[in-house]
Amino acid sequence: MNILVLEPFLGGSHKAFLEGLTKHSRHNVMSVSMSGRHWKWRMSGGSVTLAEKTKAIETPIDLVLASSMTNLPAFIALTNPRFANTPVAMYMHENQLTQPLPEGEERDLTFCYINYLSVLVADKVLFNSHFHKKSFLDALPDFLVDFPDYHQTESIKNVEQKSSVLHPGLDLQVLDDHPVKQKENEKPVIVWNQRWAFDKDPDMFFRIINRLDDSDCEFNLILAGDDQHDKSELFQKAKDRYSKRILHYGYVDDVETYSKLLHQGDIVVSTAKYEFFCVAIMEALYGGCHPVLPNGLTYPELIPENFREPLLHGPVFYEGEDDLYHKLKDLLQGKEKLLPKSTLQSINRHMDWKHAVNPFDDLFEDMAESN
Repeated sequence: MNILVLEPFLGGSHKAFLEGLTKHSRHNVMSVSMSGRHWKWRMSGGSVTLAEKTKAIETPIDLVLASSMTNLPAFIALTNPRFANTPVAMYMHENQLTQPLPEGEERDLTFCYINYLSVLVADKVLFNSHFHKKSFLDALPDFLVDFPDYHQTESIKNVEQKSSVLHPGLDLQVLDDHPVKQKENEKPVIVWNQRWAFDKDPDMFFRIINRLDDSDCEFNLILAGDDQHDKSELFQKAKDRYSKRILHYGYVDDVETYSKLLHQGDIVVSTAKYEFFCVAIMEALYGGCHPVLPNGLTYPELIPENFREPLLHGPVFYEGEDDLYHKLKDLLQGKEKLLPKSTLQSINRHMDWKHAVNPFDDLFEDMAESN
C-alpha cells in the first residue's frame, strides 16, 4: 500500500511517530509536512500548504493518515477530487477540547471545532490512549450544546463508532545499547525527562523535591526534557539550590546522551495534570527507572495491574501530593525496593515499533479492502 501522512506540525511526539511508522511499516509511507511551530496557524491554514505539497506526489495513494492538527475537511476540499474516494484515518496525538490551558487563558473554540469537523470527516479515528478517547468523547456533548442551536449531538455516536485506540510505537531498541548504570550511583537519582511546561506540573515536582531535601533525604537529580518552549522559573531556582547534585540540566537532542541519562536514573516521577500518552515516562521506564506516577490519566492502562501489589516492590502509583512525598521518601531511604530493569522492560517492551507497527498496518489494510 501507498500511505500518505499529513503532518502540519512536525515536532515532538508527532515527528517521532511519523519517523517510527515510516521506518517500520511494511507499507510505503510518504508524507507532506510543515515545521513544528505556530500550532494555531498550522491548524487554521496548514491544509492549504499540505494540499499544495501533495501536487508533487504522483504516486497513487491507497490511504491518507492525518495527524490531529490537520484541518481535514479543508484538505479534502482543496485536493478534490483526488482523495474523494480514498480512505482516511486520523491519528489523535492530542485534542483542543481537553488540552490543558495555562492559567488565565481561555479556550479558543475555533480549534476545537476543527478537531470536531475533522473526526467527522475521517473514516477512522485513532486515539493514542483509552484515556484520551474517553475524555474527548465525554467533552463533545458540552462543547456542542454550548452553541445556539442545531447542536448535532447525534453525530457523537458516529464518531464513537469509528473510534479505536492504538498506542503509538516507541523507539525503545535505541535504548538497548547502554548498560545499567544505576548500581554505580552513590545516591539515588531522580529523573525528570518531560516537557518543562505547566501541564506537567513542575511546581508540584519541585515542592516535593524541596520537602525531601528538607527531610535530609539523599538524592541527585537529572533534569532533562524539552525546555524549548514554556518552562517554570522553578527549574532555575532548582539549579541554584541543587547545583552540586544535578547530574544533567537541560534539553538533550541526541539519543546516545539521552539513553545514558535514563540508564543512570533510579526513579522517574510524573506530576502531570494531564497526559494524552506519556512517551517520556515509557522511555525512562524501559531505561531502568522505577516509575512513581499519578493513579489516573493514561498511566493505569499502560502499567499492568500486577505491578500495583505493594508487597512485591516499591510503589508505582500515588494519590495526591502528600502520598507522593511519603512514597518517594520510602524509596530514597531504602524502605521500599525499586523494580529491576528486567522487570521494568517487561512492562512495555511490546510498545517498541517492531511490535507496535503491526496493528497499524493491519488496520490500514482493512480500511483499504473495505473501501
